Amino acid sequence: MKPAPFTYHDPATPEEAVALLAEHEDAKVLAGGQSLMPMLNMRFVVPDHVIDLNGVAGISGVTDTGSALEIGAMTRQRDLMRDAAVVAKTPIIPEALENVGHFQTRNRGTIGGSLCHLDPSAELPCLMAAYDGVLTAHGPDGARDIPFAEWPLAYMIPTLGPDELLTKITVPYWGADHGYGFVEFARRHGDFAMIAVAALLEVEGGTISRAAISIGGADVRPLRLTEAETALVGAAPNAEAFKASAEIARGIDAMSDAYVSSAYRQRLAATLVERALVQAAERASGSA
Repeated sequence: MKPAPFTYHDPATPEEAVALLAEHEDAKVLAGGQSLMPMLNMRFVVPDHVIDLNGVAGISGVTDTGSALEIGAMTRQRDLMRDAAVVAKTPIIPEALENVGHFQTRNRGTIGGSLCHLDPSAELPCLMAAYDGVLTAHGPDGARDIPFAEWPLAYMIPTLGPDELLTKITVPYWGADHGYGFVEFARRHGDFAMIAVAALLEVEGGTISRAAISIGGADVRPLRLTEAETALVGAAPNAEAFKASAEIARGIDAMSDAYVSSAYRQRLAATLVERALVQAAERASGSA
């Protein structure tokens, strides 16, 4: 199929893109196009205007500020996997991106496009939930920062105004010796995850001093397993602690769909949380 007719716009600056969004009510933004183009071709979306961000300057690339990575929204997923700062400071990101589609998908797909599309099973929203990322949106009134916890508004709907443009993602990184684990289960490699888990751990003096666990694919937005995180702090990074976290994950509210039941997702979440924590602990201790 072919898309319905639309007017194409090719802005050169973020300000031009925002002005176009403010001017045209029924507009879609084109980033990498890995989600939008199939939806246009199948006429799941029929916009009057398409605003192409691929010629917009200044909204791609990675900057290390000393405490966080600032990532332009148009940064390609493949570039994230190769960037030295990302690999050194947030190594879970390139590891998780290995699960995103195939190399052709990652060559075009962008971090901002994935976060705005906000598929509940996508890897990047799950990661940003674990990192407490901050998203910067530009609109007619200037820029505003949105904590990732406030970013998902509803199913595949971000907290982004119709005349706002996501331009930057800030990812606070953890200590140099932190451990990380990312595990997901999908029907085939490259498919969206039925359940994905991202785990981050800092271990000091034989006990866990900081923990973050996020679960993707279970609900319409990524879930933070805060009860398990709190229980892990002060505990030894051992099988007993991780099994307790897994049991907390088993009790999450999980959705059913045409493929699997809620109970199946809960069981997967328990198993994958335990695996991700084991992996993170091994890396924190240097044994991985």
